[in-house]
Amino acid sequence: MTDVIDQKRRCFLRRATTVVGGVGVAFAAVPFVQYWLPSADTEAAAEPMTIDISKLKPREQLTVPWRSMPIWIIKRDQEMLDTLAKLTPTLRDPLCTQDQQPDYCENVHRSIKQDIFIAIGICTHLGCVPTYRPDVASVDPAWLGGFYCPCHGSKYDLAGRVYKDVPAPLNLKIPRHMYVSATEIKIGEDADGVEGSISIS
Repeated sequence: MTDVIDQKRRCFLRRATTVVGGVGVAFAAVPFVQYWLPSADTEAAAEPMTIDISKLKPREQLTVPWRSMPIWIIKRDQEMLDTLAKLTPTLRDPLCTQDQQPDYCENVHRSIKQDIFIAIGICTHLGCVPTYRPDVASVDPAWLGGFYCPCHGSKYDLAGRVYKDVPAPLNLKIPRHMYVSATEIKIGEDADGVEGSISIS
């Protein structure tokens, strides 16, 4: 009879110890799990953002941070737009066949509206930030304006299309975006959804 009682006590103690230990491990794990969860600031920075471009002047560049990346918004004048067709023979992917832009920007201007250019300002070679060089001949005698990466000499035209014979392999990336009014652009979202979400095809 004593052996039966001892066995029951042993089983009870074993179960109780397991339960208490499991609860302890769960409580101990909470700080570690919370550490890996994104902060409120991080989540907010990843959300689509609306930019007012009503004060943007021709040839002017506006740079805004989004998801720790510089987003460029440039108002191109007609002279700048006229350079785009002239550069076709010197560009690696002039027709934008590589998947570096949404479908609605798969054109020579790489934009929804011809005069407003929006791109992620990160070189597609090693991630440096190119400089905006709109002035003719400011980089070399044949330069018609665009973006120049000082790190390794990669060059892009005023539509972010990469030149041939430079280290960068791809055109500048264009984020999903849409106009919510005549003077407001939402960066990171379009009619198909939010940039980077699973629902985007």
